[in-house]
Amino acid sequence: MSQPALNQFNSTCPLPGDGATASGQAEPQSRMVAQAQAVLQEEADAILRVKSRLGPGFDKALLLLLSCSGKVVVTGMGKSGHIGCKIAATFASTGTPAFFVHPAELRHGDFGMLDERDLVIALSSSGETQEIKLVLEPIKRLGLKLIALTGNLNSTLAKYADVAIDVSVEKEACPLNLAPTTSTTVALAMGDAMAMVLMAEKGIEAEDFAKSHPGGALGQKLITVEGIMRYGFDVPIVSLDATHEMVVDEIGKKKLGFTAVCEDDGKLRGIITDGDLRRSLSKYREQVFEKKARDLMTGSPKTIASQSLAVEALRVMEKYSISDILIVDGNSRPVGLIDLKDLLRAGII
Repeated sequence: MSQPALNQFNSTCPLPGDGATASGQAEPQSRMVAQAQAVLQEEADAILRVKSRLGPGFDKALLLLLSCSGKVVVTGMGKSGHIGCKIAATFASTGTPAFFVHPAELRHGDFGMLDERDLVIALSSSGETQEIKLVLEPIKRLGLKLIALTGNLNSTLAKYADVAIDVSVEKEACPLNLAPTTSTTVALAMGDAMAMVLMAEKGIEAEDFAKSHPGGALGQKLITVEGIMRYGFDVPIVSLDATHEMVVDEIGKKKLGFTAVCEDDGKLRGIITDGDLRRSLSKYREQVFEKKARDLMTGSPKTIASQSLAVEALRVMEKYSISDILIVDGNSRPVGLIDLKDLLRAGII
């Protein structure tokens, strides 16, 4: 590092210990903290400036993305390439098939991964990155639509693009105004904006999002009860006219400590738990064995729809201190159930 550059760096970045006063007390805010705040402020301000410049070009870019029947292919060189990888990953995880490809690899065989249905997003702050310029002609020969994220609307990249989005910045947050910092932050934020608007326009719901995130903590949060519920003969059910003996037998066979009570058409009317049976002994005494399920049940049991998230089922179970919840269809007929053990096996708890 040259001496002038070193002096400039030291003028803004104090050595360890510079944050202490003569009395030995730490300063309320060190120069390093102040410098970090200045970096964050510069990048935040740059994003707001880009926000104010958004216009018809963004609409055109989103319409191109919405009409794309193939894949979104993102490309960029150097730091722009790293940002492009993240943008492609965000598109892919929010319902739009996308991948990143290095511009140099495009020129050495990877154009074979593209077809005429695809759309290309190219990133270059200057718009004159050599590796990007060399793939522009082949992209257009394939008939692909091209969206440019660039800081230079008069650049070669912008001229080749079907739409160029201005992501220019006044300066980098780097003390030397050299390292891509503010410019890459703005490009990433613009990619996020495009992906989120596209996601909203496509009507992507939590269930759709879950398909792209089957693993990890995020995937667990997006599991629906339909994917882990018990169904069929595993669901304890008796009719309204079931005898006391039949109720006890159903609860004993299914080993869940309860049974649903349904009408002849399958519609749920109530639930009978072990606790209900014990309380009925005190209430009816020797006549309890003459009672039917309709006399023993508790009405309006807690239920949830099969399309609901498993974490929602857990919240209901915790709220009402229950260990099982019935899954019902649109006609209030039990189609399954979830037990705390099912949530445990699925990694929800």
